[in-house]
Amino acid sequence: MRKTIQLYTEPHVVEVGPYELEFEPEVMGDQFVDAYAELSEAQKAKGVDLENLEDADPAALRKTMRAVRVFLARQMLPETSELFLRLDVVKGGEVLESFQDGDEAQAFAAKHPGAVVRDAVRLPTRAVAEILEFTVELYGGGNRPTGSSSGSAPRSRPGGRPGTGPSPSRASTRTSGR
Repeated sequence: MRKTIQLYTEPHVVEVGPYELEFEPEVMGDQFVDAYAELSEAQKAKGVDLENLEDADPAALRKTMRAVRVFLARQMLPETSELFLRLDVVKGGEVLESFQDGDEAQAFAAKHPGAVVRDAVRLPTRAVAEILEFTVELYGGGNRPTGSSSGSAPRSRPGGRPGTGPSPSRASTRTSGR
C-alpha cells in the first residue's frame, strides 16, 4: 500500500478589499503551534475574548489585534508580512514615518502633536477575524482546500430546513395555457 500526501508549493492568497495577502504554501506544524500559543497567551494576558469584543477595553483590544496581526504575519510571505505589520504615523493625512514596532510608532507620534498611528493595511476587525479563522483552518489541520492552493473550501449550507413551498420565481412567473 502506498499513500501520497500533497504539499502545496504555491502561496495561498487572501483577497480583502484592495489587498492580496500572500501566505506560505505550507507552514510546519511546530512553527504554527508556537505562533498560535503565543497568540493565545497574548489574548489571555490582555483579557480580551475575540468572540465578545463589545466588553473589551479599547487599549487591550488594540494590543490583542496587534498580536493577531503578528500571528498572521508569521504565516505570510515576507513582503506581505512587512506590509501587513507596517504602522504609519499620520498627521493631517500625510504619513510622517513608518514603523514595524508599535512602541516605536507610538513614541514617534507622541513627539508630533495631532499625529496618530495607523495600520498601513487598514481593515475592519471582522475582516482580520475572518483571515485569522481561515489561517487557523488552513494550517491547523482543519478542512484544507483541495486542488490548487488558491482554492477555497465549499460554502456551508444555510441553516434551517429546506422550504417546501413554491419558489418566489415560480410563484410570480405565469405559464401559458393556464
